[in-house]
Amino acid sequence: MKKFISFLLALNLYGAFPSWYYNIKSVSKQKKAFVEIMLPHIKAENQKIKKLREKIIEIFDNPYFLLDKEKIKFLAKVAKEYKIKDLTNKEEFLKKIDTIPPSLALAQAAIESGWGKSRFVREANNIFGHWEYSNNGLKPKSKYDHIKIDYSIKIFPSLEDSIAAYMRNLNRNPAYKKFREKRWKFRLKNKPFTGLDAADTLINYSQLHEKYVKMLKRMITLNHWEKYDFN
Repeated sequence: MKKFISFLLALNLYGAFPSWYYNIKSVSKQKKAFVEIMLPHIKAENQKIKKLREKIIEIFDNPYFLLDKEKIKFLAKVAKEYKIKDLTNKEEFLKKIDTIPPSLALAQAAIESGWGKSRFVREANNIFGHWEYSNNGLKPKSKYDHIKIDYSIKIFPSLEDSIAAYMRNLNRNPAYKKFREKRWKFRLKNKPFTGLDAADTLINYSQLHEKYVKMLKRMITLNHWEKYDFN
């Protein structure tokens, strides 16, 4: 299966960045194309999360939801996906099931994938650099042959799957609890939660730590991507 997916990716038949993208010579035109390719997918995934969130709110708004076996079954399935322990904890569900600022997703995608040009995107549809500790992924290339690499780059069937995994990672991984807490506080105050607001909380996303946060903010600001957080 792994070889089959890689074969389809090589043929550009399985959702990878289109071949014409890599033929663009102008940096400004390529950046524009990057957004045009990525933004619709980011918005689509956010819409899925929004609909799920609305369904969760609808369930909890019914004081008798615990008597409904189908609703409990549904909540259990969602709780497993988002690593939620208490099926009756509405706040935990709403903290974890929420949208990601598009400007943040664009900035992280651009940084992690080298504007979609990395081998991980071309061969694995992996735009956010997700790892997996198995032999089923794409092995990173290392100039240090004596160093054993115990991880591989996860292969995704499509860019949509990579974006969905990225959003799920921010929404459930303990490393990004500060991200979710800050987003929740903004929610309670009815304030828009932007990529610039979120960037400060992602110090653990990269080994670059504070430098990575500065890179995110710079990427968002220089490209004026904050406007996408209000659409």
